[in-house]
Amino acid sequence: MPPGGNLAYATWVRSGPGLRVLSAEQFAAELDALTGIYALAMDAPASELPGRMSIMERHAGYPAFCAVVAVLPGGPGGSGGPGGSGGPGGPGGPGGAGGPGGPDGTGELGARDRDRDPDEAEPSRGPGAGELTAAEGDRAALIGFAYGFHGSAGQWWHDVVRESITAQHGRETAGHWLGDSFEFAEVHVHPDHQARGTGRAMMHALAAGRPERTAVLSTPHGQTRARRLYRSVGFVDLLPAFSFPGAGPAYTIMGAVLPLWEAPPPDPRSASPSRW
Repeated sequence: MPPGGNLAYATWVRSGPGLRVLSAEQFAAELDALTGIYALAMDAPASELPGRMSIMERHAGYPAFCAVVAVLPGGPGGSGGPGGSGGPGGPGGPGGAGGPGGPDGTGELGARDRDRDPDEAEPSRGPGAGELTAAEGDRAALIGFAYGFHGSAGQWWHDVVRESITAQHGRETAGHWLGDSFEFAEVHVHPDHQARGTGRAMMHALAAGRPERTAVLSTPHGQTRARRLYRSVGFVDLLPAFSFPGAGPAYTIMGAVLPLWEAPPPDPRSASPSRW
């Protein structure tokens, strides 16, 4: 799936939602609704949302930015489905999935990035599914979103993680994982729509056809549903129990060689970091 395109484009997944590709401009125009999904997925306090929105807006300007949303069909002005405007991020599971979870980092199923940029705008956190305005006045119920971009020197998360992998595993290993990487920044699915394959479908849509060698992300440390999902599509632990500068909670940095697995291999041990 290309990193841009017509908002009306949709691919249907097993559980019914459609996936729509957003350009950077369309993504920025939908920040209120997307941040509402983030809030529900992460159970984020209202004080965190202006900073989160500012980070997402900045990420939309990163190289080779790509975003997808999961929507339920709905008529003009209709919500198209139940649920709140946010959702536990993480492909098909709880929490936000994404990448590097630190200030300006890519998020993850449940990851909370800590950047606090001044921004007075605050998204609505109403109980209904967020409405995504599509082409020609169509509306659809937003139940999830995911985005990422090409990792580059000068990006906060990229630089912090590369430095840490270099220190622990050497320059060659750091170059393998981050020298040509796609960074999953956020993956979030509404709590009422988790465990139906939506998160997984969004991850595959973002990664399909990417020219990068690897994909990387960060996720809260622990044996979570999100972490199991990531392992099932090929991610391995690169830095377990990692703490970002000033970020507090521990995260696990994970990486996968692209393309992502469609299904886990017969022997789960094949996902071991020993394959480095």
